[in-house]
Amino acid sequence: MSTARTASTASTQGRGETWLAALTGNAPRRTGYPATVQVADAALAGRPARFIAVVPDADNAYPRVRHGEVGLLEGWSLAQAVHEAVLADRDAAIKRPIVAVVDTPSQAYGRREEAFGIHQSLAGAADAYATARLQGHPVIALLVGRAMSGAFLAHGYQASRLIALDDAGVQVHAMGKEAAARITLRSVEDLETFAASVPPMAYDIGNYATLGLLWKRVRVHHAGQPDAADLDTVHGALQAALADIAAEPEHDLRSRLGGENRQASSRVREVLAQQWQD
Repeated sequence: MSTARTASTASTQGRGETWLAALTGNAPRRTGYPATVQVADAALAGRPARFIAVVPDADNAYPRVRHGEVGLLEGWSLAQAVHEAVLADRDAAIKRPIVAVVDTPSQAYGRREEAFGIHQSLAGAADAYATARLQGHPVIALLVGRAMSGAFLAHGYQASRLIALDDAGVQVHAMGKEAAARITLRSVEDLETFAASVPPMAYDIGNYATLGLLWKRVRVHHAGQPDAADLDTVHGALQAALADIAAEPEHDLRSRLGGENRQASSRVREVLAQQWQD
């Protein structure tokens, strides 16, 4: 596989690449990855950390990933990047943080992707992140743009803590608006009207926060092109997340169950636990 790009214009690189470069001081990208997966090692809170982003590649041989989607090579490459860190820290007392910088419009929908097993590729990525978390790596997902469908499940959703920029350009959903409109036989406008009264159907980060999955929303002034103040703010949030993770001995995702629009899920878990014990 070709090595990743080390530079790109703001018009083509997307938020994931922009924020990865900014947060790492434009550290050299790790070689051995496709152009769509950028991996950089840099310090976070005085500790070595690994930063990973999926980025657009207008000339990619797989047309379905040219806008930053997560496809076959991306899934396997994300798994490789995470497992490398896990293996390197196998005998370390303190595991390095892994930061998934998320701006993913979708998984890659295509006949080749389905035929070649995109479900296995994306499952491998999700499993790698979960493995790292369970092995004691602080895994943080920083949502700087879109976090959609299977792409988010593969890249970021298994993180110990989810942090999102408090910005209109940050959207989370199981399916893009156009795809959801086709599936439900509605217009995009109809879906937006529906989402106004049903928070789980909404795309904006404010409604997503009510589900309890986010650990923190961070307000910045320039979400598309962060300045020094924005970087200080986000670095502070990442460091706070590390401290919060370290304060909990468990490596599971129970902290996500407190959302105001997730009370039924919490109650179901309580009842199941009680019945299991009885």
